[in-house]
Amino acid sequence: MARVIIVGMGAMGSVYAALMQDAGHEVHGVCKWPDHVEAIQRDGLRVHGFSGDRTVRLASVSTTTDGLAVADLVIIATKALDAEAAAESARHLIGPTTVVQGIQNGLGSPERIAAVLGSERLAVGVVGGFGASCPEPGTVHHNGMEMIRFGSYAELPAEDLERGAQVWRSAGFTVRTFEDVDQMVWEKFIMNVTFSGATTLTGLTIGGVMKHEPAWQVARGCAQEAIAVARAKGITLDVGDPIEHIRSLGSKIPRARPSMLLDAMAQRPGEVDAINGAVVTEGRKHGVPTPVNDTVSNLIRARELTYPG
Repeated sequence: MARVIIVGMGAMGSVYAALMQDAGHEVHGVCKWPDHVEAIQRDGLRVHGFSGDRTVRLASVSTTTDGLAVADLVIIATKALDAEAAAESARHLIGPTTVVQGIQNGLGSPERIAAVLGSERLAVGVVGGFGASCPEPGTVHHNGMEMIRFGSYAELPAEDLERGAQVWRSAGFTVRTFEDVDQMVWEKFIMNVTFSGATTLTGLTIGGVMKHEPAWQVARGCAQEAIAVARAKGITLDVGDPIEHIRSLGSKIPRARPSMLLDAMAQRPGEVDAINGAVVTEGRKHGVPTPVNDTVSNLIRARELTYPG
């Protein structure tokens, strides 16, 4: 069994931690939310939803990486804006055979992690279709387990990429590894772009956005611009009709609230610059107009100005 350290044990990271610990791995969690950490230390970590209902005791959980030793697998599962700081905190956890998996929404995080930890041990992860949330400290719910994909960022050997993926498979996750990392990332990214901004602005769930035509028009416009940017970049999207692919995935988690909406509900800054804003940035590089994503991004940034602190 593997020694696993998850840096960024929010809702999604908690799902990973519970299932891996339950499968017999030695899992150490790091989370900046003290109430979540204290509840897990006291009562264990409860995860319920698509994977069942279980309460597990992790090997350890803390607000920092202090005192943790080198691991077989380090999973950086923070929000995109925290990825660089998380990588800095994980420096002493990386040994010569450690696999590092960076799992963030949007674009740009792998580059920031590699700038800190190097590219030799880094895998890029794409996870979707979970719809995870923390209804209370120490408890996590998720609506699905649709998509787990990994690819080497640059230099990670194939056997090490597979070794990291196998930890997930042993815990009940369905995993694919990819050679074409751009394809892997963008096939998930178009889903993020579709629903993150639209749900954040409307407060609707994914299913609600698909049901209500005005909201769906905005979401579909975001998606169409992202798809156009991907084509301009020469990125393969092997999903059939991309819009139908997005609707099919969305229909499997209709009650889910994307993390950007959850951030807005908690009045904390979200990942708009890494998701809808990134479509605008990439569109400018390739001469692709992105007025819908530009408008959505600016409205979300304006909303964030009203948050306390």
